Amino acid sequence: MADRRVSILILIFMNLLIKLLQLQFEGWLHVATMNSIHTRRRLYSRRRMLRLSRRRASPVIWTHPRTSHWWDTIVPMFSRTQFTQNFRVSPETFNYICRQLACKIGRQDTNYRLCIPVRKRVGIALWKLATNCEYRTLSHLFGVGISTVLNSVRDFCDAVIAVLLPMHIPAPDENAFEEMANYFHTRWGVPQCVGAIDGSHIPIIAPEEYASDFFNRKGWHSIILQGVVNGKGMFWDVCVGFPGSVHDARVLRQSDLWERLGDGQILNRHTRNIAGHDIGRFLIGDPAYPLQKWLMKPFADTGRLTPEQHRFNYRISSARSVVETTFGRLKGRWRCLLKRNDCKLEMAKKMTLACCVLHNICEENGDRISDEFADMHENMQPPVHALPDHGQQEGADVRRALMRYFNADNN
Repeated sequence: MADRRVSILILIFMNLLIKLLQLQFEGWLHVATMNSIHTRRRLYSRRRMLRLSRRRASPVIWTHPRTSHWWDTIVPMFSRTQFTQNFRVSPETFNYICRQLACKIGRQDTNYRLCIPVRKRVGIALWKLATNCEYRTLSHLFGVGISTVLNSVRDFCDAVIAVLLPMHIPAPDENAFEEMANYFHTRWGVPQCVGAIDGSHIPIIAPEEYASDFFNRKGWHSIILQGVVNGKGMFWDVCVGFPGSVHDARVLRQSDLWERLGDGQILNRHTRNIAGHDIGRFLIGDPAYPLQKWLMKPFADTGRLTPEQHRFNYRISSARSVVETTFGRLKGRWRCLLKRNDCKLEMAKKMTLACCVLHNICEENGDRISDEFADMHENMQPPVHALPDHGQQEGADVRRALMRYFNADNN
């Protein structure tokens, strides 16, 4: 009996111990489960915070708020005359420029903003060239950033030089020379003349390097624009960028024009017997240029000129006036060449060259502009420093033959 009771007590004790262990295990399991849940929640929270911290903050404002009301609403209401007066080109010429340059200055829209249309970029550039106003003023007027204005003007000038310059200032061929010679002869009675050459000073700010080289005789900093024009006042050769202190004759000798025409091969392909002398085609310039067989200039007025020499000077100067008138129209249309250009030197050169191309386009399309600023252009130019009449003997012979031709009764 005693053994049986001991066995029963042992079984009861074992059952109690097992239940106690089960309860303790369940408690441990519950605690572990809760800890696991809290751990997962903390990990999730930490991962979420990490993702949020790595995510780029959404911008509140991408661009400074501006208005383009003037360009979008006012400009389309311009009449043809108003458009030409403000942009210096007719609407048809404006559309032509946009078509030709679209492949160069056109941009694509992005996910963040719309691009500036080609017409607007061209309008910004033309307004800058026409008025020479500050970039900040253009920014407010067209509703774009200052950097956008700067990029538009630079890209426009580069595109004009790359695309339109070869089309509108090409090197003349034989047919072009023949047409120019006939026009000078018909208009001013000067045979074999194919162009008038002159230099014009473009005001600039003092460059950062070698500023004294750009200080001209008039007392301001400038670069020199050397141009050769035909009888209709259109450029067929342009050289831009020499410092303002350089003499016109030196600019000519260092330009590509001197290399092309200096040997006389191009202009002597077609000669004409004038007063017993075979004369090739030639240019006419002012007394600052050297006398060459392909470059005529007036006799130096020493107060002892003969009547024949006076008549020669009158005829040559009358024909040469076309280049002075051309520079007047060029600067009257594009005021960035008339006023001091605050751009850097290289940009000023590009703007000058682009304006010469645009001048030819406007003249070809008949876009007339007032010549009210032609006299201002003349008054701003430094005085001409004449060279002595020491030049090629062949040049002197050609000049004497032309003098006899001009003084003949039927000429």
